[in-house]
Amino acid sequence: MVRSFDGSDVDLEIIEQMCTEALRAPTAGNAAGTSFVIVSQRDVPHYFAAATDSAWRDSAPRSAGLMRAGAVVASLCHPPTYLARYGESDKRRSALSERENWTVPYWYTDAAMATMSLLLLIEEAGLDATLWGNFRHDVDVLSFLDAPEGTCLFGTVLIGRSDGHDRRSGSLERNVAARAERVRRLELH
Repeated sequence: MVRSFDGSDVDLEIIEQMCTEALRAPTAGNAAGTSFVIVSQRDVPHYFAAATDSAWRDSAPRSAGLMRAGAVVASLCHPPTYLARYGESDKRRSALSERENWTVPYWYTDAAMATMSLLLLIEEAGLDATLWGNFRHDVDVLSFLDAPEGTCLFGTVLIGRSDGHDRRSGSLERNVAARAERVRRLELH
């Protein structure tokens, strides 16, 4: 993930094609309740005005580098689409037409899969990106994006080119189990 962009523009037609391709990711019940909204470089400052507050923009060490992204892609999901789909005759027995019955809300799972697909396509295209989490201001962001009622903001992908001044995350210094240690085989006897 790159957290300091050089401010150069990116081709929005290519970004749109990547977003369309990323939506080939799995979707529960073929509900197709995940979508992307692309924000051009010209409107990136307006996005950050909705997604942050002035205190963050003035004091966060990474704010200037992030705000130089060449484009922003908001990853959205629409839970009512899933509830309606699982209320249809072929899915009704699942009882998943009621939100509280989803132990794992697949609208977020589907958004995650599509977003990961997008991140891989961005990497393959030779661009840089970061997944910027949705921790606050989601109501303001959804309003800025003119999202339909009932829509949830999953996260935001900032896209551009690194300026070479990325600040390494302190999280990378944590002592965690190696990837190979987190994979195991189950062998039944």
